[in-house]
This record gives sequence, structure tokens and C-alpha cells, in this order.
Amino acid sequence: MSAVTALDGGFATQLSVHVGKSIDGDPLWSARFNATNPNAVFRTHLDFLEAGAEAIMTNTYQASIEGYGEHLHLNEDASLNLIKSTVRVAQMARTRFLASRVSTNQPRTTPLLVASIGPYGAHLHDGSEYTGSYATTVSPDTIQKWHRPRIDACVEAGVDVLGIETIPCKMEAAALFDMMCEEYPSVRFWISFQCKDNLHLANGELFSETVNSLWARARARRNKTLLALGVNCVHPQIATPLFKSVNEQKAPEVRIPLIVYPNSDEIYTVEEGWQGKEDCVPLEHYVPQWVELGARFIGGCCRTYARDIQRIKQAVETIAEKSHQ
Repeated sequence: MSAVTALDGGFATQLSVHVGKSIDGDPLWSARFNATNPNAVFRTHLDFLEAGAEAIMTNTYQASIEGYGEHLHLNEDASLNLIKSTVRVAQMARTRFLASRVSTNQPRTTPLLVASIGPYGAHLHDGSEYTGSYATTVSPDTIQKWHRPRIDACVEAGVDVLGIETIPCKMEAAALFDMMCEEYPSVRFWISFQCKDNLHLANGELFSETVNSLWARARARRNKTLLALGVNCVHPQIATPLFKSVNEQKAPEVRIPLIVYPNSDEIYTVEEGWQGKEDCVPLEHYVPQWVELGARFIGGCCRTYARDIQRIKQAVETIAEKSHQ
């Protein structure tokens, strides 16, 4: 594994290549296909692995007991079993990929299997994962209770890392951090945030204050399992100033390890969907500045395909080669 790990891209985006339709707007989003078309889920993972991803995330962002109960009419046990089988689909894709590398005598670094743990707001299907509005109406205990069964299912099924992602508010991040330290002390994880601008989380707290305080708490606990803090599902232009607010004034040896997997440069509105594809700045353009600021994991989120990951991986490798010269 290199100093910077290339992540995969937008799962629903690449999945659409295999299912031939837009997935946006479905209350279960891509998680419906875990039940209806697991082969397409398998092929999507394989696409990212073949593009060079060194970590793939399970298709569980929108998977929850409540969501599967309401929209697939599954009971709690069946919902949790579907989440576990979704992890196994990712495991099978990784196994297939590694087997193909053996047959061609290519290097065999085992990619990380990361459980996608989306925010509490995702299952509400009201856009609140992009506002964090529930931070003042839901208790940390309720947040933990909601997340626990899905985390248990993913850990039991066998993942390497928990990717706690698109978190819009400090309260949810702190609740999950505490739960990971106390209940899953040997499980590695990251926390990445949803941000509304180049300084603030979606709910309005300062990104720099939130990240610095969580990292300080991890150090105080002598925690070694928090791998990184950062952002995902944001416009790529805001990632650099957000990262500067955390690490620019720190000496390189004490910089916080960061993670970034933004959307493409396109802009989304409910009325018009994704717009501006022809004006996009490719994500690999940003990679050098993110690495310079301490990024250790880089990939893509919405509207990023396997081909985008291939270019990100090439940018990461170019930086690594230059550093060794």
C-alpha cells in the first residue's frame, strides 16, 4: 500500500453503467440493487478494482433496517442478512480480482474492504444528511442505537475498515467516535464530513475545530484505529481550503491524516439534476495539492466513474515516483 491509498468512486454512478438507468431519487438509492441485482453490484466493485482502487466500499451507505423494512418489506433479520450478503459480494469481487492478478503475474497488494456507513439522515430521505438538521432533535444515544445493528452486521461479515461518511454534524461524528472507541476498539475507521462551504460542516460547525478536536480526543485515548478525518460528497474546489484550515499551520510530522473523495465538478439541483459536465476540472488536477496538505486517502463520490479513479491512481503514482527520485 502506498503512502496515499486510492479509493473507489461513486458507487451509484458506476452501477448505472450496469443497470442502465438513473438511480437518483430512489429512497433506497443503490442499496435496492443489493436485493434485486447483486451481480451488477459485484461487477461495479470489479470495475473500480480493475481501475486501480486500493480500497472498495460496500454498497451499504443507504442500507438500514428501517429502509429495507419500509421499501423492501423485509423484517429486521432479513435486513441484516442482506447487509451481510452485500459485504460478501464485495469480498467475492476482491477475491476474483486477486485471482486475475495471479494469472497475469501482476503485483498482489490486497485491496482494503471498507464498510460504507452513511449518516443517520440518509435513511430519512429528506435531504437532512446535507444539513445536519437533526443534530438538535436527536440524541447521541439514538444515533448510536440506529447505527449499531448495521455496524455489527458489517463487522461480523468481515470488513477491514469502517468508512463513516457524509457526516453533516459534529454531534453525530462524536457519537460514532465514542462508540467505535468503546465498542469496537480493534476496528479501524475513518470519519468524513459533508460540508456546506470551504470552512463549515453542513450543520454550521467549523470543519477545522471539529477535526482538530476529534483527533485530539483520539490521541488522548491513545487510539490507533482512527485512520483519517476529512470530506466526501462535496464540490472538489472546497476540499483544499478545508484542508488548509486544518493542516496548513502544522509541521508535516504532526499533520492530521486526511481523506477526500469529492463529487465531480458538476453541480446538482433537485430541479435539473447534475449540470456542467462539459466544464468539469478533472479530479486528478487537485491530487497534488491534497497530498501536500496531508491527504492519505483519495477517491471520488457522486458522478465519478471507474475511469476517474484510474486517473486519480495515476496522479498518486506520479507523486510517489517523484518523491523517490
